[in-house]
Parts: sequence; C-alpha cells; structure tokens
Amino acid sequence: MEYWLLMGGAALSLVGGLFHGVAGHKIYMGNINASNLESIAKSLSLVSWHMFTILLIVGGGTLACVAYEPAMALMAYPIILVNAGGALMFLAFGLGGHGQLLRLPGMYLMSGTAILAWLGIS
Repeated sequence: MEYWLLMGGAALSLVGGLFHGVAGHKIYMGNINASNLESIAKSLSLVSWHMFTILLIVGGGTLACVAYEPAMALMAYPIILVNAGGALMFLAFGLGGHGQLLRLPGMYLMSGTAILAWLGIS
C-alpha cells in the first residue's frame, strides 16, 4: 500500500470537490438560472451538480482514511469504480456528440483519482 499515492488521490478528489462546490456552483448555476429551463429542471440540475460535489468529497475522505489505515483497503474499491465509471462516461458522451464534455475537468479529475487510488492499494 502506497500512502502518498492514496493521499494524492484523496487530495485531487477533495480539492476538485471544493472547487466544484464553490466556484463551479457559481458558474454553472449562473448559466442554468439564466436559461429557459423549467423550474423543476433547474432544481434537479442543482441537486445533480451537488451530488457530484458530495461524491468527490466523500471519495477523497475515504481514500485519506484508507491511506492512514491500510486494513480498510476494501473501502477504496467503490471509490475507484465510481471514478473510473464516471471518467468513462465523460469520455463516451464526449465522443458521442457531446464534445464539450472533453473540455471539462471531470474526466481528468475522476480518472486521476481512480488511477492514484488503484496504484495506492496495489
């Protein structure tokens, strides 16, 4: 188990979550609120946005716990899977007609977290 790789994945996820939840919220919700979407769509968009923020923060915290307590290594697998799956989703949708997703940091943040966590527990 590699402490620094796990802590790198944790830091990447936590910093990403904080940036996503604060600066990203202001940018994203400014665009959403200025759009013609129905009120319910705006509300659901806000919830979806912050569910991703929560995922990043909880994942980062979990990886930090695993780094400090190697006996909890199994807890890293769901974090690795959700981040790898999310990165693949960004890639698939980005290549499938939503090219703007490839310019956003989500795919890179999630793949970096998954790779560092995997290497950290390997």
